[in-house]
Amino acid sequence: MNTTLRPTEPVSVRAAVPGIPAATEAEAGTRQRVLQLVASAGPVAVAELAAKLHLTSAGIRRHLGVLEADGQVAAHEVAGRQPARRGRPARRYIVTSHGQAALSNTYAELAAQALRYLTESAGPHALEGFATARARGLETRYSAGIDAAGHDVAGRAGALARVLATDGYAASTRTVPGMAAVQLCQGHCPVQQIAAEFPQLCEAETQAFSRLLGVHVQRLSTLASGGHVCTTNIPTTSSTVEGRTT
Repeated sequence: MNTTLRPTEPVSVRAAVPGIPAATEAEAGTRQRVLQLVASAGPVAVAELAAKLHLTSAGIRRHLGVLEADGQVAAHEVAGRQPARRGRPARRYIVTSHGQAALSNTYAELAAQALRYLTESAGPHALEGFATARARGLETRYSAGIDAAGHDVAGRAGALARVLATDGYAASTRTVPGMAAVQLCQGHCPVQQIAAEFPQLCEAETQAFSRLLGVHVQRLSTLASGGHVCTTNIPTTSSTVEGRTT
């Protein structure tokens, strides 16, 4: 059985200045550690990064220069805090939104590696079990808010959209002209990259939506498969829900 893990995608290997070669794998790994530490400790100064990573200040500045040129970190002038030299305030670094996105992509690849290993070592049923357990966790978190909306299917769908939006899914509902149905639209998916490789996550989530709403729902499109939104069709032919399967 092949259980070799794929190497983690580096955060950035682009050179800061045209003409300078791209970073080696080791340099990219170090740069990733710098970015992660700036994200967790920022605003943070060069000297602090050097001490925590056991690198020279010159080396830290070189990595920060590449990250700054790539738009992943930004320097802030903070007067009165660890002056770099007389008359000049220390430069302290924070991660930009672009840098946060790069970190998210890296963690997504790490999660994908773990799921590949799970599938290869324990079989497809283990992956399906994980997807089901994750979906059950969503149900546990969302059930109270949805049940508070009562038994009307459209009302429950709206409540589901609101709790999904709170979790970062950018969710909303819309009516379908000429049909007894509403559509749940999710403009963002925190696990989109992983679900593209492991559609079992989407399938388990759809089943969870059916159980939460008390009706059979159908996924029409997903971000993971290339759609511009995740769209779930929710029939409202039966306008009320008598009970919910748990």
